[in-house]
Amino acid sequence: MLNFFKRYRIFFIVFSILSAVILYSIYSLLKPEKKLQVYQPDMVNAELVDTTVQYVRKYHKIADFKLVNQNGDTITQDFYKDKIYVADFFFTTCLTICPIMTDHMLKIQKKIKDDPEVFLLSHTVFPKTDSVSVLKKYAEEKGVIDEKWNLVTGDKKQIYNLARKSYLATKSTGDGGKYDMVHTENFVLIDKNQQIRGFYDGTDPEAIENLMADIKVLKQEYKD
Repeated sequence: MLNFFKRYRIFFIVFSILSAVILYSIYSLLKPEKKLQVYQPDMVNAELVDTTVQYVRKYHKIADFKLVNQNGDTITQDFYKDKIYVADFFFTTCLTICPIMTDHMLKIQKKIKDDPEVFLLSHTVFPKTDSVSVLKKYAEEKGVIDEKWNLVTGDKKQIYNLARKSYLATKSTGDGGKYDMVHTENFVLIDKNQQIRGFYDGTDPEAIENLMADIKVLKQEYKD
């Protein structure tokens, strides 16, 4: 018996390798491709969603907008047409979670700076104080690449509605102040159809890695 195995050793080695390759190929073919879900308002923590859209279950998209970036340029949804982007809400004088969020946005910027499909969008929740000049100074201090990342300000009501009704990403102050909100750590992944495809803790390094992985998954979805 031992001589038999010695005689056919090469055959068994080749057969084992071929079997492993075939089994892996079959597994790869049968394994479903990962696909990101499309988030609807009724799937999100109600605290982050305006009451007017809390029970929407389908067809949710980011509403049209018109804001101004750090260079004084008007930014609308057309800038992000056929693009994937990551959105968040912040303010320049925040000393708690914003510096961490900005650092993580900078890391994302570094990874996507040569990617023509992926961009960034940060909305100030205090447009009264975060003027164009303030945003410009902040952008220069942090190393924002203008072509990849818009820091935007504008009408407070519009930003509030975007945060609560479109991106489903911030809390209301709850004190009755009209259009007042408390920004959160959420980074929101938006696809080329203006749909929400993911939420990520902008203060958590592991969540940022998950975000980058999901961007790859989303890009592959458009290739397929």
